[in-house]
Amino acid sequence: MRALICGAGIGGLALAQRLTTSGWEVTVVERAPGPRQQGYMMDFFGLGYDAAEAMGLLPRLGELGYRLDDVSYVDSSGRRRASLDYDRFARLVDGRLLSIMRPDLERALREQVEGDIVLHYGRTLASVETLPDGVRAVLTDGTVLEADLLVGADGIHSQVRAMVFGPESRFVRYLGLHTAAYVFEDPHVRRQLGNRFAITDTVGRQMGLYALRDGRLAAFAVHHDPDPTIPDDTRAALRGTYSTLGWVVPRALERCPPPSELYYDLVAQVEVPQWHRGRVVLLGDACQAVSLLAGQGASLAVAGAYVLGQQLAAGGPVEDALARYQQAWKPIVEAKQEVGRRGAKWFLPSSRARLWLRRASLKLTALPGWDRIAGQGLVGKTHLSLTDIAADAARLSSMQSLALAEASGTKVPRAAARTSGTQARLEESDR
Repeated sequence: MRALICGAGIGGLALAQRLTTSGWEVTVVERAPGPRQQGYMMDFFGLGYDAAEAMGLLPRLGELGYRLDDVSYVDSSGRRRASLDYDRFARLVDGRLLSIMRPDLERALREQVEGDIVLHYGRTLASVETLPDGVRAVLTDGTVLEADLLVGADGIHSQVRAMVFGPESRFVRYLGLHTAAYVFEDPHVRRQLGNRFAITDTVGRQMGLYALRDGRLAAFAVHHDPDPTIPDDTRAALRGTYSTLGWVVPRALERCPPPSELYYDLVAQVEVPQWHRGRVVLLGDACQAVSLLAGQGASLAVAGAYVLGQQLAAGGPVEDALARYQQAWKPIVEAKQEVGRRGAKWFLPSSRARLWLRRASLKLTALPGWDRIAGQGLVGKTHLSLTDIAADAARLSSMQSLALAEASGTKVPRAAARTSGTQARLEESDR
């Protein structure tokens, strides 16, 4: 079987690894001219951590990851106003947590598939033709490729989704925020940070800074903006928006790289009713973006790729595997998206009153019992495992087989299921 994956990001590379272990021939195309260096620090835990362990990826992630002391919210003079202890957060997930830069996570995944896949940078799809048993794609360099499966793992602004499922405006929910990230060098700022992730304790906009192991620093910024238009000059826009925050922020802005080296995008969620059409399927942010407000985007991308790869490896018609993947995985994503929408007002306070309430909430996390309450808001209530999700998919596979048998005239008993087991457990956890 042959798969064409559009997007060499976290989801695309994770799926490539799963498919090659099942004997698939995999070709990956990526619009960027090479591996992307832009991106921010992520907390990696949950189902993605479990999937990474099953894929043999954890040792390498441990080498590339970071150990932070805490997240500190600081005022315009650098004085700490509130903080979140990383060790306490790690205990909430039984220590199964690491912090890692997005480019480093992609690097670890890419290393796992080197020599096993064909990877083309600087190319993307020019056109797609769906066939009864696959797809025919023409790349921007004129190359024609035929495959049994086309995977759109090309992010929030997915080209595969636009070509096969419809325009972006139908699926992307803008959450009223712009975000940016970049790396720079400044010894003075590095001394000010130490081994913490420092974030400005501000209203309507905030910048976070943290040190990297190679002597560089990383900046992360987010601000409210009712306009979902990315500015033409992102560096100028960043400097104009954050220049009055005080502390070391002006120095960090002076060292902001040109737009070509700056990550800048909208904070948004993606909601696609049907993730697959024929032999085309969406993966990662192309269909399940939860936004940085919800967190776990990278973790969900790895876990979603693991679930999809698992269903394709199970055999049977490809279309049935895609249906099982959506039914088992979509409820998980929708629950996490809801967490993100509920937490938006606390992630970046829009008033002094909300800022004060966030400070008070963070102080409460130091009290016994309150840390678990706060942790549920970050992690979510559910405790589903990859095994639970696989069992749901297997149950659906059995139902599909029974339906085919009945359609052929064979009499078999079948229990009706109004919701998937995953959905039922999610609903139970909310009661």
